[in-house]
Amino acid sequence: MEILTDAATLALYTTDASNYRHVPRGVVLPESVDDVVAAVAAARARDLPVIARGGGTSVAGNACGPGLVIDTSRHVGGVLSLDPDARLARVLPGTVLDDLQAVAAPHGLRFGPDPSTHSRCTIGGMIGNNACGSHSVAWGRTVDVVRSLDVLLYDGTRLRVGRDEPTEGRIFDELRALVGDNLALLRKELSTWGRRVSGYGLEHLLPENGFDVAKALVGSEGTCVTVLEATVALAELPKQRVLAVLGFPSDIAAADAVPQILPWSPLTVEGVDAELVAMMPGRADDLPPGGAWLFVELAGEDPAGRARALAASLELTGSAVLDDPVAQRRLWRIREEGAGLATRLAGGAEAWPGWEDAAVPPERLGAYLREFKELMRAHGRKSVVYGHYGEGCLHLRLDFDLLSPQGIAGFRRFLEEAADLVASHGGSLSGEHGDGQARSELLSRMYSPEMLDVFARFKAIFDPAGRMNPGILVEPRKVDANLRVRTAPLSIEDVTVLGYPEDRGSFGQAMRRCVGVGKCRNTSGGGVMCPSFRATREEQHSTRGRAHLLAEMINGEVITDGWRSAEVHDALDLCLSCKGCLSDCPVDVDMATYKAEFLHQHYRRRLRPASHYSMGWLPLWLRVSARMPRLANAAGRSKVLSGLLKRLGGITPERALPEFARTPFTKARADLRRQASGDRKVVLWPDSFNNYLTPSVLDAACEVLTAAGYDVVLPDRGVCCGLTWVSTGQLDVARRVLRRTLDVLQPYLDAGYEVAGLEPSCTALFRGDLPALLPGDARAELLASRTATFAELLERAPIPFAALDVDTITQVHCHQHAVLGFGADESAMAAAGVRNTTLDSGCCGLAGNFGFERGHYDVSKAVAEDRMLPAIRAASDDTIVVSDGFSCRTQIAQESGRRAVHLAELLRRALP
Repeated sequence: MEILTDAATLALYTTDASNYRHVPRGVVLPESVDDVVAAVAAARARDLPVIARGGGTSVAGNACGPGLVIDTSRHVGGVLSLDPDARLARVLPGTVLDDLQAVAAPHGLRFGPDPSTHSRCTIGGMIGNNACGSHSVAWGRTVDVVRSLDVLLYDGTRLRVGRDEPTEGRIFDELRALVGDNLALLRKELSTWGRRVSGYGLEHLLPENGFDVAKALVGSEGTCVTVLEATVALAELPKQRVLAVLGFPSDIAAADAVPQILPWSPLTVEGVDAELVAMMPGRADDLPPGGAWLFVELAGEDPAGRARALAASLELTGSAVLDDPVAQRRLWRIREEGAGLATRLAGGAEAWPGWEDAAVPPERLGAYLREFKELMRAHGRKSVVYGHYGEGCLHLRLDFDLLSPQGIAGFRRFLEEAADLVASHGGSLSGEHGDGQARSELLSRMYSPEMLDVFARFKAIFDPAGRMNPGILVEPRKVDANLRVRTAPLSIEDVTVLGYPEDRGSFGQAMRRCVGVGKCRNTSGGGVMCPSFRATREEQHSTRGRAHLLAEMINGEVITDGWRSAEVHDALDLCLSCKGCLSDCPVDVDMATYKAEFLHQHYRRRLRPASHYSMGWLPLWLRVSARMPRLANAAGRSKVLSGLLKRLGGITPERALPEFARTPFTKARADLRRQASGDRKVVLWPDSFNNYLTPSVLDAACEVLTAAGYDVVLPDRGVCCGLTWVSTGQLDVARRVLRRTLDVLQPYLDAGYEVAGLEPSCTALFRGDLPALLPGDARAELLASRTATFAELLERAPIPFAALDVDTITQVHCHQHAVLGFGADESAMAAAGVRNTTLDSGCCGLAGNFGFERGHYDVSKAVAEDRMLPAIRAASDDTIVVSDGFSCRTQIAQESGRRAVHLAELLRRALP
């Protein structure tokens, strides 16, 4: 076991998903339960506080503190046993919830509580916070399913606690005395209402509740014990269920309807408002009319009939009953990504947690929401509204000003008044996230001084030294102290090159996008983000980890050398610039852009890595090689010469160099350098990859587009999008290249031409990155609006294709996934009689220059082996592999031996 104290590790763990920041004294990534025990012993020997951490998704500041952080999520996870008959599972604390669900599902079972972070939160963290989730209205909170716990005290004592476990010894004697001395108080103030999560769950120690110490420790937020193992009960999966989507005029109307819905025994009653839905373009198309919606899931006999009857019993603006799991998942994505989506309001203002978790009894929800909105108006605050309406728990992120002293003072006043409001409705400051630093100081507005004394006495029984997650629940830190939000210093903000149009031109505001919800730590399921984390499982290689390091670079306390930071450089080194985070991250973090900016600043006036001169300047070298392609290919095939070229160019020796075409497309079809006529004029973009390496792609596209009625031309001079200079952070060169390209294209744009992109990365740069690269340039905006993919152009001018009658599998380029979309491509293949399966396989792993750079081959291969290569190997020999990205086709050829074709090459076969 090693206690890590290097600057990079400390920076990664300064915060969780909350507003708070604490530099830890050290971090331990234990590899076993014995290592956890040893880590606590090491903390005790040094008199260090212990902060337990799972997935780091705590929103209240429960999992960061100035002590020894013990992160069990990396190694101390897994299902130790599962008894289907007893419906019990034994799990380690670092077990990710979805991993437990995957083991339980074949037995028709599941873990009941399911927070929206289910793909990365851990069972230990859920026990710490008493997590609930969407289905708790039917299947309960974490406390309801915990049967026993193996726990460790700060003094080294290990206990097995639970209703059926022995209760002899000092701990149990003192707990009985605590209960006996305060029976009336406990029964009066500790309501049995399900979402009372604030404070300690001492009601479970009452005689009528079986003196269950395990349940009393659930929700203690690491302030009493460290969980080493848990035995939990599992719920039975319903055989069929439907989702009723109920539209209401407003969120208040939806809240008022909850008491009428609960008698129908729903599995879920989740709510979202129109402002949240508007943050996900296209999602409103799946919803009935309304200003707010409740997602009500029903099971049992004839759930669809019951859902329709429920809808008929309510005054609605519209409703829909969905039994298709795919359609249901599309809508659930809105709700699950609320925690991230809500961090930016419709006008672009930043919104923050702090009051995202309060709950009131469901029958009080409508009244509470009315008064809460009045409170927001009085303070000039705004928020979207979503949450667990069925249990009265609302998640609201508000546009607090956490950057100025006046704003922070207003933040405190708002929280105090909001706490009083919740208490007046018999509610709880926390409904599932725990109190953490966000609410612990406010507990005095919910509980009497006598109850707070009882809480302190309970903690002291387990932790008399006060070293377990201090400052939380008992002797709390101030709610407005230790805030992590910072403005970037002028030394960073003033030199940035890119425009950050979505963040008001501010690099610092862009860095505040990541609030730590950690969707990038997903290691199962689909999507592109984050391929390097899926390969290494290291926090610094997640999008969140890199964002935290960049934020710490701005802060300047732990990462002290700004743009020259070696820690940030090393973390970004394995970023594939795939842009998966731009589409898959709920708050649109764009790490590829931030990496380009960092590399530009990091190497300003410094010698760069060899790969930046070889692959960064690839368009130039391709143009040179095109003059002597036979010689270039002979050198690439020569073991000695290619080895020398790779060493000089910083290219990994495992890669084969690509073959150059005998004649570039722009030379072979010089006749296309002319003026077009007719209504459908299009410039075929001669990207460097296809032009010099695979000109057959451009040739096929030209033929198909001509058949569709387009008059296809080439630019009258050489052009380039500058992509390779952007990805290597040579932004000054990239901007010069782009301005020259705009000079060449301006006559075509002025004449109404469209630009057809064949290479997704180049097309995505025009459509997505130009406003950041050339902010305020009207020509750039025009080019972005006129650029279309090959398939999009065919969608506007359909061809009566001959039916190909073939099976295909398609690897979607990561930039196409993130920026362009793939719907038009699927439509084009369907029109040509192609039976296509679009792989949900993430990034190919080559990712432009990444997979060719020395030191990256193993990660590049691991990313490809995560999903893409196994899917391709499993396909029959007759199945055609389709991929528009040159990098994807190269990776597929070099690692699977299969030849992938571009969509244009496939559709040329279907021309009449």
